[in-house]
Amino acid sequence: MRACGSCRGEVEERFRFCPWCGAPQRVKIVEFFRSHPLVEGDAAKALRVSRYFGEDEVRRHVRFSVWSEDGRTPHAEAAVSLAEDEAERLARFLAEPAGIPEQPTAG
Repeated sequence: MRACGSCRGEVEERFRFCPWCGAPQRVKIVEFFRSHPLVEGDAAKALRVSRYFGEDEVRRHVRFSVWSEDGRTPHAEAAVSLAEDEAERLARFLAEPAGIPEQPTAG
């Protein structure tokens, strides 16, 4: 068990809110990104990115999940979490415009 950051009461790891004071145990921000409208098969999908904040490396991470709405209730198809250093590397990859790689010439 761990202590609530607000009231210091004991809270099981699985709890999202403190049962004693109601304080959230995980602080995060979430953003949804729509799929490319012209890519076939992706119309009913979205990318959800959650950035978790916390006092230690385990709690601080970025989680990506692919959500689908294929006639059912929206649901996550897959998810992966990145450590902060990998999330920063991804941000650099997306932010820096890459040149188009040269195609090898025949002959």
